[in-house]
This record gives sequence, structure tokens and C-alpha cells, in this order.
Amino acid sequence: MISRYDYIIIGSGIAGLYTALLARGRGSVLLVTKGKIQDCNTRHAQGGIAAAIGPDDSPRLHFEDTLSAGDGLCDPEMVRLLSEEAPQRIAELVYLGVPFDSVNGEIALTLEAAHSRPRILHAGGDATGKHIEITLNNWVRTTEIEVLEDTLAKELIVENGRIKGVATLDTNTGAIQNFECRFVILATGGAGQLFSFTTNPEVATADGVALAFRAGAEIKDMEFYQFHPTAIHLPGVAPFLISEAVRGEGGILRNTSGKRFMPEYAPQAELAPRDVVARSIHLEMLKTQSDHVYLDVTHLPPHKVSSRFPQIYRFCLDHGLDIAREAIPVSPAAHYMIGGVKVNSWGETNIKGLFACGEVACTGVHGANRLASNSLLEVLVFGRRIIEYSAGENQPEMLAPLPQLTKRLLGWGKYVRDLPDPSIPSLQKLLWEDSGIIRSYSGLSKAQEILSGWQYSLGDVSDRKGIELANLILAGRLMVESALLRQESRGAHYRTDFPGHRPEWEKHIVFIKED
Repeated sequence: MISRYDYIIIGSGIAGLYTALLARGRGSVLLVTKGKIQDCNTRHAQGGIAAAIGPDDSPRLHFEDTLSAGDGLCDPEMVRLLSEEAPQRIAELVYLGVPFDSVNGEIALTLEAAHSRPRILHAGGDATGKHIEITLNNWVRTTEIEVLEDTLAKELIVENGRIKGVATLDTNTGAIQNFECRFVILATGGAGQLFSFTTNPEVATADGVALAFRAGAEIKDMEFYQFHPTAIHLPGVAPFLISEAVRGEGGILRNTSGKRFMPEYAPQAELAPRDVVARSIHLEMLKTQSDHVYLDVTHLPPHKVSSRFPQIYRFCLDHGLDIAREAIPVSPAAHYMIGGVKVNSWGETNIKGLFACGEVACTGVHGANRLASNSLLEVLVFGRRIIEYSAGENQPEMLAPLPQLTKRLLGWGKYVRDLPDPSIPSLQKLLWEDSGIIRSYSGLSKAQEILSGWQYSLGDVSDRKGIELANLILAGRLMVESALLRQESRGAHYRTDFPGHRPEWEKHIVFIKED
């Protein structure tokens, strides 16, 4: 007998946990996660959550800062929803028990790059994501929500344009099981494992994008992948995020000669948008023939460094680096998938009953470059809207017309001679070098050919590792094909052969599977 639920939620980060908690009062809920419930990107989120709750701030200012960072491709109506609903969603987290940092009885607010006001809330200094994930996880475990761990969503079942269920793989036994449902919410996170250097955990393998695309959903803005400017760079140590907030508190970027260089690249210097800072560091590394630069906080009071950034301070100390006395070696790393599964203002895809929330979704709020600390907020705002809409509490409002969409049908690959064997390390190296921070036609074309050949030759896969590789190859191809189409540089997408903006590209690129 096939089990049936009202909601099946795929993923156990903040998006999955939060929507599961909201959905439980409106029907039966199954939460499916391919690892353990705590394996997610949320736990690694250091920067915090942005919300205009300060006395000199307003949703309008938050709206303007988000549009500015998005470099001409934000959907203004989506950004309005994000900025205006933010204070209510923060109040909800406080009610649930998230322990936001406070000063004199009020929530403490800090400044981050490209924000015009201090509006970033933190919990445990630089452990915000961890505290939110633990709080929501504890709530889920006290409810009747059913959780299936070590269970990979293998396929979305769609009939006549409507979601009908999910086929899953038990990663321990290899057993296949089908579940029926009224609604599916993709909350699978991002795709950092596309690249050699990433701040994401190993579970970030683009599963939601691949599931949705194969089911017939639209995939939007995949050329925009955000590289965090500052991940620790130590021999033998995996990239570890050094939060945007470190520069917000006065951290200075210096090259290997000790010279501060950011004022030469941007008037906002260290507080420029992420794409600008990441490219500037990349160029400075090329100029100095080095594989890193330094982030210096030694001029700040030592007690401030250790108390404001306890996770970063302890991590570095465990690896022999006292950041209160020594500069931190850093370099850019893949951090956040800006594009993803195209959704409307209620989080629904072009497939009825299929929703997406969080990093896997493309709502349009981030445009071409996400404003720091808007990602956790996006989950809260649009996660609630998904549940309200699915329960019939609201109907879609009339939105202002979106920028023109360019649709391309994507084939399933072609035979290519003399390919290297497909593997995740090979794919990561290829995309880091040819579809990373700085791109060109020649590099993208090379990546396109190899990915297309891998996609053609991979064949059927039946275990977790094979499925994850297939998902990454598909997502990588979507990213490369989009980057080839966009013949300009905008936000997180930079091409040496088209280094400036082109007005005709103020539009989105959307892919959908061939019939």
C-alpha cells in the first residue's frame, strides 16, 4: 500500500523545518532528508538575518539596498514582500525561542556589506544558522511530523501538470518507495559541490534543481552563482566561511605584501557588494601571484573579536591561528546559488502543487547578486506564503510584469570523443576553472561540451553517489548554458569577453526540459 500525505517536504534545513512546522496544522506532513536531519547549509550560516527593525531603518531602505545589490534583475514586487514582511517573521522566530543576541534588552543589530543601515540580527555571534536550525529541529521533534532520514528523493511524480507524489531511495538498503501527496515543497538547498572550493557541506548537490527540471519545472537565472569573498585558506583545511560581518565590524583586506587594496577597486572598499569584493580579491591574487589575501582584524580589541565571532575565533585557534593577533589568510569560495527553480510570489512552480523554498528556489528577490543576510529571511517570508496559499488562505495578487523571459529547450547531451571519466572532483575542477568567478566564451564552451558528453554517457544510476553526480552534471550544464547565453557581465556573472552591462540583457534566462 502506498502511503499518502498532504505535504511532502524534501530537505531538512531552515526551509524544510520551518515549512513543516507551518504545514502541520493544515494536514499530514512527511519530511524527507537524504542524510540526517541536521545535515544542511543552514547550520553553516554565520552572517545572520536582515530585517528593518532598527529605529533609523525602514522596509523602504531595505528594499532599496536589495535592489541596488541585485544589479537590475530583482523583481521589485518580490523585494517589497521580502522587506515589508521581514519584521513579522523575526517576531515569529523570537516566539519560537531563537536566542537572538541583545544589548540592554533589545535585539542587537550589526552592519554588513551593501546595507545602508545596521539591520543584521545574530544569534550566538556568528552561529546564527546553527541556533535557528537547532530551535526549529527541537520543535519538529516534539510534533507529529514524520521524518525519514537517509532517504533520497529520486523522482517527482507528475500527472497532467500536477504533482502526485515522490519516489524515494533508502540510501542504507537501496529500497525504492513511492509516496503520494497533495503538495511537494522542495527545500533541498544549494549546489556548492559544483565547485572545488565551497563553503557548502557535502550534501549541497543541486538535488532540487535536478528533480524539478526532470519533472518539467522551469529553472531560472542559473548563470548567477555567488562566490563568498572570504573563506579561510590554510593548507589541508577545507574552506571555512569567514563571515561578511567581520568586514562589517571593520576588518581590512590586505594583499600578501600587507597593502590594503580594496579602495583601488570600489568606493565602498571592504563593504562593496559580494560580487565586487570576490572579483577584486581574485584580481589581486593574480596581480600578486598568490593563492590568497589577508583579512585583518588585529586592530580591533581582542575581546571584541573573540566575543563577536566565537565560531570563527575558535575554528582558527584550533588550526593554530589567533585572529586577534594575526591576519586571516582568505580566498573566494562558491557560496550561494542565486538561480534555481522558478516560483511565483506564493512559492509555486509551473507544476501545480509543486513548491520550492530557500536556496533551491528562484523568487527574484536576489536579482543578479544576493544582498548579504537576505537568504534566511527569504525562507521565512516565502515559506509562510507557500503554506498560506496551499491551505487556500490567500490567492495570487496581480503582480507588475516581470522582465522578459528568454526560454531555451535543453537537450539531454551528446556523444563527445575522448572525455575524461565523469566524477565529482573532475566536475568541480572543470567548473571552478571555466565557469567560476571570471568566465569567457572559450572556457564556457569547453565546459559545455564536456558536461554534455558526461550527461549523455552517464546512463542510469541507482545509488546515492551516482544520483548526486548526475544531479550535479545537470545543474552544471544549466549554469554553463545560461552563462553562454548571457553575453554581458552583471552581478555575480562576469565574462571577460563581455565585461560591461548590456541593456538588452535586463531579462531572465529560463530553461525547461525538451518534450
